[in-house]
Amino acid sequence: MPDFDRTPKAKRRGNRPGIWFFKTVMRVAGLRGAYALLYPVCFYYACFDRAAVRSALPYLSRRFPGMNRWQREWAAYKLFVAQGKNLIDRHALVAGAVSFDTGIVGYDQVAALSGEGQGFILLTSHVGNWQTVMHSLERLEKTVYLLMRPEENPALRKAVQVDSEKSRLKIISPDQHLGGMVEVMQALEQGDIVSIMGDRTYGADGVDVRFMGATARFPYSAFHIAASAGCPVVVLLSSKTGINSYSVNMAEVLWPKLVRGQDRKKQLCDWVQQYADILENYLLVHPLQYFIFYDIWESGNIDHRTKNVE
Repeated sequence: MPDFDRTPKAKRRGNRPGIWFFKTVMRVAGLRGAYALLYPVCFYYACFDRAAVRSALPYLSRRFPGMNRWQREWAAYKLFVAQGKNLIDRHALVAGAVSFDTGIVGYDQVAALSGEGQGFILLTSHVGNWQTVMHSLERLEKTVYLLMRPEENPALRKAVQVDSEKSRLKIISPDQHLGGMVEVMQALEQGDIVSIMGDRTYGADGVDVRFMGATARFPYSAFHIAASAGCPVVVLLSSKTGINSYSVNMAEVLWPKLVRGQDRKKQLCDWVQQYADILENYLLVHPLQYFIFYDIWESGNIDHRTKNVE
């Protein structure tokens, strides 16, 4: 059930029969019934899918330094369960089977930007449930363009209904001419929203920043685009807070600018570092809502300053 590394060679988890089974249980027994199935399924992954566990360790070892092997395994299991609940919620929302109470911190300032016709970059992370968050933005009456390659898992793409005719969620693929930048700039100029993932490069250029006590490589394209377009970057973070509730934080708004004559990449690195600090502070409060499942760090010292697992 958990949706791990999404690189082309990664092992797929989340096939049609599995998704159909969880959706059927959800219709019959509701969210709680579907959640109940997660525990044995995720226990299986934690015990027998060593690749899945290894994919979780780069983050867990930095967020919870000093853990022994069994504590790391337990933390990985809890992380799998947390992501599984987010995936079930995603399908439930799209199917119209449930509505979620979504509290948004910073919504007024984002609504003001939208009301002024200002396009902006929505900087997302592998935190929480982006699908639930995107649905909560429908009240802005803006199209949200996701800068991403079309979902390589057909079962999941059909389930979340991204890029359908009726959806306000559209995809701009970086595989297009000039990496889709023409379409991105057009969307921003017409006052729409462009969503870009900020915490993994997926092969794109990046810069080295301090994150969770070590050096990590983050992409800088969101800040480069925003500086070129003269638009803000709204950092979006979310977490599941209850059976039917989510919390969304959009309070951090950055306005990247580049000064001519100064090192461009160094300036971009400073903006990316601000974002990395925001993300790290959020994860100190919501440690089991980060689903990166990939080693974005280089080898380095780890700061021993974190809290116990929830």
